[in-house]
Amino acid sequence: MLPDSAMPGDSTAPGATEDPTPTFSAADRAAVEPVAALVAVIVVGLALGLYAGAFADAAPDGNRASAAAALDRVEDAVTVGGVVDPERLRRAEAPGTATAIELEADGERWSAASGPEAPGPPGVRSPEAVAVAERRVTVRVAPGRNVRGTLRAVVWR
Repeated sequence: MLPDSAMPGDSTAPGATEDPTPTFSAADRAAVEPVAALVAVIVVGLALGLYAGAFADAAPDGNRASAAAALDRVEDAVTVGGVVDPERLRRAEAPGTATAIELEADGERWSAASGPEAPGPPGVRSPEAVAVAERRVTVRVAPGRNVRGTLRAVVWR
């Protein structure tokens, strides 16, 4: 029996034994080899870089797509039998909030804009500020006279 002043586990008590749990030094603790840790960090870094690159490439370019979509809609509206009629360009609604539609053929230029905010002529607009989609089309310049021309949609970015 232990005296009243002695508590179980008290190492100062007479007749008490030491704690059976051995102590470990810092050298005995689990550690990862430096080469393995370095390889793991490099692999994680490469995986994140590849993921970020693939994610950036998968994102659609909304500006270019909007110009191409505007061009498709306008071409459908101004084309009759596969030939663009410049008179129909005036009646075509330029889709989007800031869109300009241009038609060039036989030295002439026709244009339609969605409003005062629409991009101006090529000499006025900044190439970095707009997305442009264009397509070669057949244009009726006179009754029975068709020439090759360019239909262009210009959209503010």
